[in-house]
This record gives sequence, C-alpha cells and structure tokens, in this order.
Amino acid sequence: MKATFLSIFIGIVLMLSACSNSSTNSKEAANEAQEKSLTFLFNFPTSTLDPHQDDNSTTVRAGITETLVKLNEDLELEPWLASEWKAIDELTWSFTVQEGVLFQDGTTLDAEAVKQSFERGINVSESMKAALKLESISTDGNSVIFKTTQPLPAFPSELTHPHTSIVKVEDDEKLRTAPIGTGPFVVDTFDSEVKVELTKNTSYWNGEPKLDKVTFGFNSDANARAMALQSGEADIIYYLPSELATSLKSDKNIVVESVSSLRTHFISYNMNSSEVADENVRQALDSLFDREAVANDLMGGMAVPAGGPFNPDFPFSMKADPVKYDSSHAKKLLEAAGYKEVNGVMEKNGEPLQLEMITYQSRPELPLIAQMLQSNAKEIGVEINIKSVENIDEYLSTNEEWDIATYSNLTAPRGDVGYFLNSAYSLDGALNIGEINDPEINEILTELNKTTDVEKRNDVGKQVENMTQQKIYQSYIVHPMITVAMNKDVKNYSVSKQEYYLITNQLDVE
Repeated sequence: MKATFLSIFIGIVLMLSACSNSSTNSKEAANEAQEKSLTFLFNFPTSTLDPHQDDNSTTVRAGITETLVKLNEDLELEPWLASEWKAIDELTWSFTVQEGVLFQDGTTLDAEAVKQSFERGINVSESMKAALKLESISTDGNSVIFKTTQPLPAFPSELTHPHTSIVKVEDDEKLRTAPIGTGPFVVDTFDSEVKVELTKNTSYWNGEPKLDKVTFGFNSDANARAMALQSGEADIIYYLPSELATSLKSDKNIVVESVSSLRTHFISYNMNSSEVADENVRQALDSLFDREAVANDLMGGMAVPAGGPFNPDFPFSMKADPVKYDSSHAKKLLEAAGYKEVNGVMEKNGEPLQLEMITYQSRPELPLIAQMLQSNAKEIGVEINIKSVENIDEYLSTNEEWDIATYSNLTAPRGDVGYFLNSAYSLDGALNIGEINDPEINEILTELNKTTDVEKRNDVGKQVENMTQQKIYQSYIVHPMITVAMNKDVKNYSVSKQEYYLITNQLDVE
C-alpha cells in the first residue's frame, strides 16, 4: 500500500511540474511572439560605429547616438540633447544640456560628459576639428561653453552633424564596436560592414521605443536589397534606383515613397593631376555631361539636372541653368588647352589625353554617369578609364593617381549655405578631395563665415557658387530624389530629406 501511495504521489507531483513547465514555456513563447522586430537595409556599409570617425553617420541613422541639435522637416534647428543655446559673443556659445537624459548604461548625461565627448571627437576627427574651429570647451553648471577661434554664425547648425554625436567616452575599441549613446536603441552586436543588431533602450529619455529589436544591415547592391524586401528578409530598404522603384510599386504588399533630397551627384577633379588642373580641360569635360539624359533616362525622372551645388528650392541656390551637352564646344576647349586631334585621338606633345575616373557601386547611377562621360569623351578622342572601388572616401584619401571621381553628398544638410562651401573649397575641408586652394574663394569664405545676417550670407554664398562654376572645380550633374521601399506593415516611417534620423523610438510594425 505504501509503495502504491508513493507511486501515486510522485505521479501527481510530476504531472503538476509538467503543467507548470508547460505554462512557463507557453508564456515565454507568447512573449517571444509579441516581440516586435524590424530589419532595415542601408546602402552604405561601415567598418566602425565610432560616430566621430564614421563618415556614413551610422549611429545617428540607427538610433544609437544623438546630437545636441537636430533639424526638423522644414530644415529648422530644434533642441535635441541641448534644451537651449545662445551666443554669448561672436566667439562664444552656451548650450544647456537636457535634464533627465541617461546614457544607455544608466549613467547621467551632464555638461562634463558632453565636454568629454567633444574633446575626444576633435582629437580623433580632423573634419570635426576643421568644421568647429574650437579654441576651448568648458562647463558652467549644466551648460557647455564653446569658444571658437573665429566668428562662426552658423555654429549651432554644425552641431547637427553626426560626427558631433554625444557618446560616453571609453577606449577606442569599445567606441568602434559598441558605443554607448543616449538614443532609443542599444548596440547588441556589430558585424563590421554587414549589420548592427540593436535592442531597445527601455530607459530612453524621450519615450520607450515601440520596437524591441532592430537589425540595421548594410548592402550596397540595390538588387539584393530589393530581393530581401520581397522575400520578407527586410522590412525597409533605403535608396532605390528608378527601375527597381517602378518594379516594386506593383507589389501590393510594398509601399514606395520618394522625396526631393538635399543631395547632389557631382564630379570632383584632382587639382594635382597635370591634365585636369588645366581649367580648359575641366570645362571641356563639364560640357560632355548630358544632365537631362542623366535625370530622365539614367534615373527615370527621379532627379533634377543641376546648375550648381544646391537644389534650386533653396534660397541660397544661384539657380543657374544646367550646362548643356556640347561636344563641339568641348573639343574647342581642349584645343585651347593645347590639344589637337591626330587620327581621331586628342594629343598634346605627342601624348594622348588619357584620364582615370574613380566611381563606386553603392549609388548605382554613379557608375552609369561615369560610363556616359566615357562614351561621350571617346567621340572626341579622349580616353577615360573607369575604376570602381569599394570605399570611395578611403581610396581618394590614400591614392593620388586619379583624375576624376564621381561623388555624392548632402550639400545643405543643415539648411545653411556655409556647410558645403566650407567643406568642399576650404583647403582643410572634409570634402575637398581634389585639394582645391583658390585664394579668391578663401577670401570670400572668410567673409561668409563672419556674416550673421541670413540674406547677406546667402548673397555671399552665391558669389562662391558663381566663382566655382566659372572655374569648374566640380561638375554638378543632378539633384537626386530619395526613394525608400517598405513592407506595408511598417508604421510611423516617412522618408526624410535629411537622411539622418532613420531609426526612431516611434518606428513600429503591425
């Protein structure tokens, strides 16, 4: 009897235990099923998450880090990690840090932490150092005091750049792989040039994120991104060429959105090249771009021919007519540079005109623009060899043996005329990849950087634009649209002109 009773008792215990385990497992499964996740595919890979050194602005785009100031949809400055700011004098700015903001490890964001982040950024980033021109950084209570070496009326707008992201200063390896910011998502794992796995920051100061997990992936192949969306491997894919956008629009489960961008596709010339250092040669090449064909044929009408660096919608755009394609004019300019046609080849001192053009695949229309120039140049006896590289910035910064390069950049990401003109034409500018050094332009830029009145700044900026267009330091080709495709279940995502704030605490899925 005792044995029988014991057997029954053990059986009941085991049954209850099984029921308990089953209930626990069911709850865990239900919780997992309720987790909201999203995969976002971006077109540029990155090898680092260090915001002070990542030229692809990944940490701001992925919701990991934030800046003191941000831009709204009307390209107006608004507070972010700074609650307010003011100019104390023409060289000194005070920014008050938001109260109640925590880093993702739970420590408090204060003025000293912001100071340390800026000091570290300037120490490792030449472009950040050149843009901010800081003499000193100090704190006063919960305010950070920036003193510049020269008047910078647009200083607050410079602090929208992701290079100025606020991070908790740690060793370089930690900042490269898992920086601690204040954003809505925390780095879980980082697979260099492949993806960042993110989990939500439950203590996020601006409201708990709606998503639990985000995969921010990288794939420079537009076709692969489109296939990932169609197969359900991705929920949002960024930057689509026109032909893929047209194709995806026919899928009832996919939403395609486009918006006019702040970006310009252009050609940079290497001023250290003996061939293109000649202004006549640059003007000749500029005449060989068929901008209308690029906008309407290569890009399916999803671009506007460019007459300068800025979209004509901006008040500081000089709104010049785009240069027309004219091969006969190009030939005359080459002859003015000392070249003559010999058996269908343009030669000078017995040497044919041969140029090396660098391009990259992450923006698929850029290699097509390079091929168009190559074809048009061949018709007048100029040979252009095209080289495609993986990382355009790295290649151009470490190689001098190139003549022309396709490039694309946000030319007015702060809604101000000064950013691009300083970056592209100042000798120490981050975008001055052709090493332009023009004393006249430098003098006007100095005047621009001292001018506080917006209308006067715009007028001075137009002077620089006109001068650069006359000398053709760059050939501005088109202003592209930003096109994004997403699963119809994605909520609270809209395509933004700024291209910065992609993953937010409001982003959601059904």
